[in-house]
Amino acid sequence: MKRVEKARISDAVQMHQLINYFADKGEMLARPLSEIYENIRDFFVVREGERVIACAALHVNWADLAEIKAVAVAEESQRKGVGDQLIAACLEEARELGIPTVFCLTYKPVFFERFGFTQVDKMELPQKVWNECYRCPKFPNCDEIACIYHLELNSKEN
Repeated sequence: MKRVEKARISDAVQMHQLINYFADKGEMLARPLSEIYENIRDFFVVREGERVIACAALHVNWADLAEIKAVAVAEESQRKGVGDQLIAACLEEARELGIPTVFCLTYKPVFFERFGFTQVDKMELPQKVWNECYRCPKFPNCDEIACIYHLELNSKEN
């Protein structure tokens, strides 16, 4: 298994290239390099040597809600458990932060359902989660699927 680590500033350009490779294929939202730098603390990465082969972010939206986003795994590293490790790291960080609900918007709901996410109507999510949508070429005709996960937190974690 590869090791999941918090992203470093030096990873940003490679993360940008990886994310936008899949965005160009219509599989995820493109992200400007400036956004990756501004949110570098949200990101986890997996590296092979100095090469970033995968990334994912846990972005806190509110006291009780966070989003897993920008999940990207290089094609040659897919189906090897790397994505699973990233999602597990994001969920663990949400648990450590005491955030009870995590959601994602995805074209691959089956991947997230393996972790216990369930599909929900996008309209069930608070309006504040839509702050990036205006950048999407599919806006306002979103065809992503919303999935949600409820963490079991110990009472002293809240």
